Amino acid sequence: MNTQPRNVHESSNNPHASVTDPASKITLTSTTITNATPAPTTTQPPITEAPRAKFDMRSKALNKIEQDQHDRALHAAFNGRQSHPTLVPARADLMSSPAIDEHAPARIDVRPGVKSLNRDLSWLEFNARVLRQAQDERLPLLERVKFLAIFTSNLDEFVQKRVGWLHRQIESAALPDGADNPTPAQMLDVVRKTFEYLEQQQAACFEQVLRPQLKAQGIELLNYRELAPDEQKRVNEWFMRSVFPVLTPLAVDPGHRFPFISNLSSNLGVFVSEAGSEEQLFARVKVPWGAGIPQWIRVPDEQGREPKRSELGRGRFVQLHDLIIANLAALFPGLRVEEVVPFRVTRAAEGAAEAETDAGDADNLLDYVEAALKKRRFAKVVRLEVAAGASPRFVRQLVEMFQIQPEDVDPSIGLLDFRSLFEVADLPRPDLKFAPWQPTTGTRLADRDTSIFEIIKRGDVLLHHPYDSFGTSIERFIAEASTDPNVLAIKQTIYRTSRDSPFVQHLVRAAESGKQVACLVELRARFDEGRNVRLAQQLEKAGVHVAYGVIGLKTHCKAAMVVRKEPDGLRCYAHLGTGNYNPSTANLYTDLGLLTCDPDITSDVADLFNLLTGRSKKTDYKRLLVAPATMKPRFIEMVNREIALAKAHSKGESPVGGRIIAKMNALEDRDVTAALYEASCAGVKIDLFVRGFCCLRPGVAGLSENITVTSIVGRFLEHSRVFCFGNGQNNLADFEWYIGSADWMYRNLRQRVEAVCPITDPAARARLARMIEVMKSDRRFAWELRADGKYIPKQPSEKDLQGPSDSPAMLGTFETLMRDALKH
Repeated sequence: MNTQPRNVHESSNNPHASVTDPASKITLTSTTITNATPAPTTTQPPITEAPRAKFDMRSKALNKIEQDQHDRALHAAFNGRQSHPTLVPARADLMSSPAIDEHAPARIDVRPGVKSLNRDLSWLEFNARVLRQAQDERLPLLERVKFLAIFTSNLDEFVQKRVGWLHRQIESAALPDGADNPTPAQMLDVVRKTFEYLEQQQAACFEQVLRPQLKAQGIELLNYRELAPDEQKRVNEWFMRSVFPVLTPLAVDPGHRFPFISNLSSNLGVFVSEAGSEEQLFARVKVPWGAGIPQWIRVPDEQGREPKRSELGRGRFVQLHDLIIANLAALFPGLRVEEVVPFRVTRAAEGAAEAETDAGDADNLLDYVEAALKKRRFAKVVRLEVAAGASPRFVRQLVEMFQIQPEDVDPSIGLLDFRSLFEVADLPRPDLKFAPWQPTTGTRLADRDTSIFEIIKRGDVLLHHPYDSFGTSIERFIAEASTDPNVLAIKQTIYRTSRDSPFVQHLVRAAESGKQVACLVELRARFDEGRNVRLAQQLEKAGVHVAYGVIGLKTHCKAAMVVRKEPDGLRCYAHLGTGNYNPSTANLYTDLGLLTCDPDITSDVADLFNLLTGRSKKTDYKRLLVAPATMKPRFIEMVNREIALAKAHSKGESPVGGRIIAKMNALEDRDVTAALYEASCAGVKIDLFVRGFCCLRPGVAGLSENITVTSIVGRFLEHSRVFCFGNGQNNLADFEWYIGSADWMYRNLRQRVEAVCPITDPAARARLARMIEVMKSDRRFAWELRADGKYIPKQPSEKDLQGPSDSPAMLGTFETLMRDALKH
């Protein structure tokens, strides 16, 4: 709701080079790069003649026999895993097969009697569904390229969080959760094998399918050696002007410590030697990322001109790190480059539970977060990605330096960092992308002459982004509040927002105009802590009352409240949503929001803000379900009510049975899962829409045969949370509906402040019912979870195939709801 080169390529300036392109899978060997590229007038200082540094004291203690044994272990763990990736073929039935096919490592969490699926393997199954979008020939080409980049971004997060967590479990000698369950070490082994298998699929998809198809469309992603000599000359000249001054080769020897390697950075490890000497010295070159330097460099034309606007969507491109490798002679003048290997490290993210405990013990939350950010930079390395074919010597040096195990080394057989493909996907080629979508503004909010507060007074407004415009609804709500002379106070939570958030600007304007403004900024929003610290400081300087949350709990609810003076007294208006106050992700994530002035709800929102900004032990709310106080007990109470209805129906005592529908990002809470299993056994029909990981096993006889789990993955990221209970009604629109910020996970229900809001307006309920009906009918982007933990794409029936081509089954969720939005 968040990239790099191909790997090591030879320099065409060097006739002796035998470094290789990973796609060819030739073993990497020593490389010599002579001083073919003229060095700049300001050269690097000469590298000392001191013997090559040993990167770890353990290395010095190893005798030759031990070193040979160590090398063999590295060879088995690293080179032994390098192989040609086998692509799931692009065939007509590709999208009818499981997201992870039969060649993947076996699931060790699916056994008779086991009621729950493993969270980590289920998470990887989700990322496999993302990867399958890149393999889907029905999607526009550049959208498929983007999904390759999203896959890597997702996997990076997974490794930081979950592989890091497994490492901590192993280090603490944690026992498995249940005598028959896998140990943390066993889980780490299968997790590694699974994501390495998926990485092979990713590399093969790029090299064998997408790269050739891009070429056919005039977008050539090339190795440096594939360029003509005159092209090499032009791109080298660009490099010397635009990149060379930024590079800082760092030598490693007795006088130079091994440099700090930042998380997810792309680097080149280089062994160099002097003429006539066998001593090899190590140096590291960091590949620049950001600061206006692209990762894919457009090869200049013969005149060196900027491309015309009509030419921007086509061209010949070479990767930045490939270009650096080709010009290493300029960085190491007078030396021989013996070996050059791209590598990348992933560091562990701190565990959520540990972070919350530490934060609860902190005297000052702001100081704690700033200290935690510094600590994270030096967190334990849990994955070392190294270009396939790197010598055992090179891998050993890094393994020992980072104090990791050989099994933590991940051979990179495709691009070192596929996130660079975001640049390719952004090329101006509308013919290779989804048709642009412009969010709509409903009839009621389209009236710009009427105050938004007058519109809300006439009835609740349900919003569904990005189908509904975020700017003309939520942004307008806060913007009007900031300038309305009758508004006395504004309160808002911020969990994640955009870099130049309009909400921050509006809150600052309101505070400067004398309104009372309070903002809860959650400093501990994972990976956004630094931005939120700066945002909080900016708000405080403007006079906004900034709170950092409830000690021991992370604030995840999405709420805003406006207090307005009106002729009949003060009236409160509120927005409650499922997503962040972030205009950028509002165009990419599907989220729901409610604008209301219902006094029962707004009084609850006022109590919620008192909890967040002051001191409150309130545990009873009129309409909202608030975690950790009331949400989980109330959800289980409603499940039990549906169980009672199902039992009564089976006895002929109720005209309808039990019915539960829920939509969320992840499902893991054991108590909720147990309640759903009990409901299934009682005959309650349960439909779950879970985008990401799901630990509940559906379709198990005698346990969950009345439960279906569907995941929808496609154009937009499904982020909204919806909860629906039949409550004895027949018509879906008459069911009891809720929207909110919480998934059914232990952390959301017990360790966070969350809010779920009832939807009572008939038109709003009807719209939610339509959304669920569309998602249930989807046979284009919907995947069904089976009892074995695998996801199978839902296939259209014969009736669907023979019916209209614009049905929800054939169009899928996203296109159908876009068309619906245009009708409102």
